[in-house]
Amino acid sequence: MTTAIGYALLTTFTVLLSYTSLSHGLLQDPRRISHGLSASGKYLTRDELWFNQTLDHFSPYDHRKFGQRYYEYLDHLRVPDGPIFLMICGEGPCNGIPNDYLSVLAKKFEAGVVSLEHRYYGKSSPFNSLATENLKYLSSKQALSDLAAFREYYQASLLCCFCNVVEAASIDSLNVKLNRSGKVDNPWFFFGASYSGALSAWFRLKFPHLTCGSLASSAVVRAVYEYFEYDQQIGESVGPECKPVLQEINKLVELGLKVNNKAMKALFNATELDVDADFLYLIADAQVVAVQYGNPDKLCVPLVEAKKNGSDLVEAYAKYVREYCVEVFGLSSKTYSRKHLLDTRITPESADRLWWFQTCTEVAYFQVAPANDSIRSHQINTEYHLDLCNSLFGKGVYPEVDATNLYYGGDRIAATKIVFTNGSQDPWRHASKQTSSPDLPSYIVNCHNCGHGSDLRGCPQSPMIIEGDSKNCSSPDAVNKVRQHIIEHIDLWLSECRGVLRSSM
Repeated sequence: MTTAIGYALLTTFTVLLSYTSLSHGLLQDPRRISHGLSASGKYLTRDELWFNQTLDHFSPYDHRKFGQRYYEYLDHLRVPDGPIFLMICGEGPCNGIPNDYLSVLAKKFEAGVVSLEHRYYGKSSPFNSLATENLKYLSSKQALSDLAAFREYYQASLLCCFCNVVEAASIDSLNVKLNRSGKVDNPWFFFGASYSGALSAWFRLKFPHLTCGSLASSAVVRAVYEYFEYDQQIGESVGPECKPVLQEINKLVELGLKVNNKAMKALFNATELDVDADFLYLIADAQVVAVQYGNPDKLCVPLVEAKKNGSDLVEAYAKYVREYCVEVFGLSSKTYSRKHLLDTRITPESADRLWWFQTCTEVAYFQVAPANDSIRSHQINTEYHLDLCNSLFGKGVYPEVDATNLYYGGDRIAATKIVFTNGSQDPWRHASKQTSSPDLPSYIVNCHNCGHGSDLRGCPQSPMIIEGDSKNCSSPDAVNKVRQHIIEHIDLWLSECRGVLRSSM
C-alpha cells in the first residue's frame, strides 16, 4: 500500500494519512492558498479546492466529469521554479495536507505541496450511490490517470472552474500564480505511503515524464491473493514470549464464542457482529495495531504480564483493545459489520466498503491464517474473504491479482528513481519491493525495528505527531537514517530534473 488490519490497518494508516478515523479496509482530499497552519497545527491547510476530473480515462466515448477535491500549500514555495510535492491520498477521506514529515521536506526544498483526494473517497464520489454497478470506475488505473490529469491541469491550465456542486469560482493555473509566461514546468516529486505508496511507485512507472521521482513508503506494490505472510510477520515481530500468549488468547476467544457467544462479543463492544468470523477478524486486527505501527510493547507487555500473574488473558486483551485500539486508534467493530459494509449511501465511513471493492477486484491482500502455527483464527481463510466479496458486491466478484501484477510488475516493478522504504516490523513489507538489482533499479531502504510508514508519520501515528517527529519511535536513529537517504535522493533527482528542464528551454 493499505483486509481487516489489512483492511482495517492498511486503511487505518491511510486514514491516519488522510486524517480521519480508523476504517476497515486494507493497508486512505480541492483548495485555496493557505497562509499559516490550521488552528490545530496538525494540518498545513484544510482549505478545499476542486478539479473537474474525467470519469473514465479509457473510453473515447464517455466525457462525463466529476468534482475531485484537492489542497495546496505554497508558503514554502520558491518562486518561480521551486519543486511541487504531490502527496497522494489513498483509500480514505482526504481532509487536508497534514503537518507531518512532508512539511519538513517542503521547507527544506522550498517546495509547494498539493494533495489530491482519491476518486470515490471522501467528497470525491462521482455518484450519489455506492451500489456495485456504480463502482466500475474505482480502480488504481483510473486513479493514476486522475493524478496525471491533475498534475497537467495544476501545472499548465489557464483556468479551472469549480464543480457545480460548490459555489461557482475559478482558480488560476500555477504559471499564472507564479507570474510567468510560457510553458515551463516546475520539477515534481510524488509521495505516498501504504496503498498510496504503491500509487506513487506505479505513477513513476506509468508516467515517468511527469515526475522527477517518487517516495514509496511501505508501498504495497505486489498484489497478493493469500497473504499468510502477514500473520507470520506478526509472530516474528512480537517475539517468542508474546506469540504463544496471542495464540492462546485467540483459542480462548473461539472457545468463549461457543460457550457464550453474546457475552464474548459484548466484552469487546462488538455485539453487532452476527458472523463469528467477522468478530474474529476484529480480534486479529486489534492484535496487529500496535505491531504494525512500531509499538509491539503496547500489546505484549501487559499480556505477557497477565500470563505470568495467572490473570484472565481475554480480559487483559479486551482492556488493551478498549484503551489502545479504540481510544487511541479509533478501531471500531462497525468496520467489520456486514450491514455497514452493504450500505451504499455516501457517508464519512464509506471508505470501508470502497476499499473492500478494490481488494475484492484488484489486489486481494487476503490476510489468511497460515496453515501452521498461526496466530489468527483459521476461520479467517480464503473462503471467508471470497464469501465476503460476493456478499458485498455480488456473485462472480474476484480479485484479478495476476493481472494486477502483470500490469505493474509486482515486486519486480521496473521503474527508476523510486525510493522504497520499509520497516522491519511491518507486516505489509512482504507486499512491497525489498530488493534491487541492476536490471530492476530502485533505491531500497529498510528501517530496523520500524513500523508501517514511520518515515513519513513518525511515532506514534495516532494521535498525529507534528512534523512526523521520530523521537518516540522504537528506533529514532533508524528512522532518521532512512530520512537522510530520502533527502539525498530527492536532492539528486530534483537536480537532474532541473538540468533536463533547463536544457529543454
